[in-house]
Amino acid sequence: MAQTTRTLEQEFIEEFPGSRQRAMHALESFPAGVTHDARYVKPFPIYITRAAGAKKWDVDGHELTDYAVGHGSLILGHNHPEIVEALQRQLERGTHFGAGHDQELEWADWIQRLVPSAARVKFTSSGTEATMLAMRAARAFSGREKIMKFEGNFHGWHDYAIRGEKLPFDAPGSPGVPQSSWDLTVVMPIDDIDAVDARLAEGDVAAVIIEPSGASWAQIPPAPGFLLQLREVTKKHNVILIFDEVITGFRWAPGGAQQRFDILPDMTTLAKIVAGGLPGGAIAGRADIMSVFEFRDDPNHPKIVHPGTYNGNPLSAVAGAECLKRVADPKVQEHCDAMALRLRSGFNKVLVDRGAQGVCYGESSVFHLLLGVEATNMVADDVRRPEGLTTAVLKSGLTGKLKSSFISGMMISGSDITFGGGWLSVTHTAEDIDRTIEGFDATIVRMQGEGLL
Repeated sequence: MAQTTRTLEQEFIEEFPGSRQRAMHALESFPAGVTHDARYVKPFPIYITRAAGAKKWDVDGHELTDYAVGHGSLILGHNHPEIVEALQRQLERGTHFGAGHDQELEWADWIQRLVPSAARVKFTSSGTEATMLAMRAARAFSGREKIMKFEGNFHGWHDYAIRGEKLPFDAPGSPGVPQSSWDLTVVMPIDDIDAVDARLAEGDVAAVIIEPSGASWAQIPPAPGFLLQLREVTKKHNVILIFDEVITGFRWAPGGAQQRFDILPDMTTLAKIVAGGLPGGAIAGRADIMSVFEFRDDPNHPKIVHPGTYNGNPLSAVAGAECLKRVADPKVQEHCDAMALRLRSGFNKVLVDRGAQGVCYGESSVFHLLLGVEATNMVADDVRRPEGLTTAVLKSGLTGKLKSSFISGMMISGSDITFGGGWLSVTHTAEDIDRTIEGFDATIVRMQGEGLL
């Protein structure tokens, strides 16, 4: 009897039994079995026991090169020794003082030193909190209520950020979000500066918020020059410009995308790298805007209420400060960028050589992968912005059987690219990248054999 050939998914299921068992257990505890929507993958997510540098090890003993790197937060890699040492020292001193401390001052000093727009800083516990707080500050300062954002941009999961993030961009609502909140968010297509200009002229928009990389860390990159045009038109209408640098902050450059592109926003939101791999976020901005957080003996002063039990907590503060000391060296970003370029170019060469439809693209130290589509500028080289593809196609990313088979194949070959894209860290080496490209080649060949490409 002829032996039945296993599909990529079937082999993954057999090779990762410990993760499968835990995924089944998780269904009894968590809705959908996950604690973060992005970790919901088919046939099931993996479970990790430890990590170091660019590697992590799962419950079944597989060594994986990690391209999730803490959802982009670990630009220095897992368990950076100086950060671990600083955390251990702080654990002996205390985890929460319920008071001010030197560590929060040092953390803020590093943010102000690196981020051009950071005249003043306020800490939060996450990126979602940061964008929500920045929007509130913009409303309080301007006296206007509406926030403008762009299709596909992700600014967290709160009521004022979620409109227009997922397809279809013009959806009339989202479960659990009041219509009154939904109506306060204005969603615009990217790159149409005339439409932005006309809408801002109506005079009811407090702030425009944008990922300076383009939607979802460069998944839908803006056209060259659009950010500068946006800066000019927001100034024209006296509208606050917020750069959401939760991902680009300290990754695109030591001072973030605003430094790399030499464009100064009025406010900036930060998380991920800013806290060195621990929970934490911040908003930073002009001193006059940030004055809405000040206590004054003035009944007309628009004071914003901002508590938060873990704002600027000592553990996140020491991890953040230790991390920012190191990412202040542009060689960190240069290395990460070079590794991402090597990966994107290598993936595209495989796709061209194998005659498979798809493209790997991105900028700085990130990458996105599309399979089953063909960009008009597809070459066996680096691609920043695929041409000939709609924003809807770009935002869709990997889906369905293509996604589950691809993830399975890459896991089998020793790489975690769960998100259909990922981030590079300073601990990734050329050897890591080349092994990942080899695994990508093997995965593409097998997907072609299964009739998926």
